[in-house]
Amino acid sequence: MKKIKYYYNTHTLRYEKLETPLRVRLLQLFGFIAASIVTGVIIFLIAFRYIDSPKEKLLRQQNDDLKQNYNIMAERLKQLELQMDEIANRDNSIYRSIFEANPIPDSARVREMEKRKEVQLVQSMGSTELIKNMTAQLNNLALRMAYQEKSFDDITKMVKSKAQLLASIPAIQPISNKNLTRIASGFGYRIDPIYKDRRAHMGMDFTAPQGTPIYATADGVVSDAGFNTGGFGNRVIVNHGSNYETLYGHMYRIKARVGQRVKRGEVIGYVGNSGKSSGPHCHYEVHYRGTPVNPIYYFYNDLTPAQFDRLLKLAAASNQSMD
Repeated sequence: MKKIKYYYNTHTLRYEKLETPLRVRLLQLFGFIAASIVTGVIIFLIAFRYIDSPKEKLLRQQNDDLKQNYNIMAERLKQLELQMDEIANRDNSIYRSIFEANPIPDSARVREMEKRKEVQLVQSMGSTELIKNMTAQLNNLALRMAYQEKSFDDITKMVKSKAQLLASIPAIQPISNKNLTRIASGFGYRIDPIYKDRRAHMGMDFTAPQGTPIYATADGVVSDAGFNTGGFGNRVIVNHGSNYETLYGHMYRIKARVGQRVKRGEVIGYVGNSGKSSGPHCHYEVHYRGTPVNPIYYFYNDLTPAQFDRLLKLAAASNQSMD
């Protein structure tokens, strides 16, 4: 039942029925609607500003995760780039220069201009695009690392080849001669002890008591070990590879065997006086590509510069050979 309202009229001194005009009712309704709308907008704005919807919460969490992943990947990429630059520098400036190999051209890695373009591209990207781009860069860096690894494999082969070459080059004296008192005759034309005329002496003679150990001057394989009728008596020939070969003559006793692999400094026989010889000594020759060369230049492992200079003077003396 609708309530009826009354008011006291002071002019008529009696209660009269309260009737609200339609215009006033419409204004009241409009005011209520307007206030409701304003209140709703204010509440919506406050809720939109300070209260996240479930979707917004998810997007915000994803954005935070992307930022965290970006920071991690950016730091990792920076470290990898620094490591890659250092490796490339070592590869070109150190390792390949040591082994006299050509450096890897810059085009095989990453040029500076391309790096700058990548930086500009990254700065214009959103988080998702940036993560994808960084992933691609990491994949590219992995390819560069694989390329560099192949280069290091090549360098490893160079190291092995270089080490094998160094081990195969004669580098010590065939007998112990620290005081340089055992040089009897050098390389070149010398007076023959038997025929007393000048003949080519294709090696060096080291005097020593019979039984003194004779050492292989480089790594190699014994290609001949036995008595030689050409005048060297008991001799040993070692093939070192890399076009080098050494000969040791006039042994008292041979220790090495044909086909035996020997190391530098390994005893292969003992000083003697066999064959065409005027006294116990070791006749030593170095052959390069089948041609006898002066052994004086192959003693660099066990001589100081001063000793080498003295040895040069001793070997240059025009005296009589011992074989």
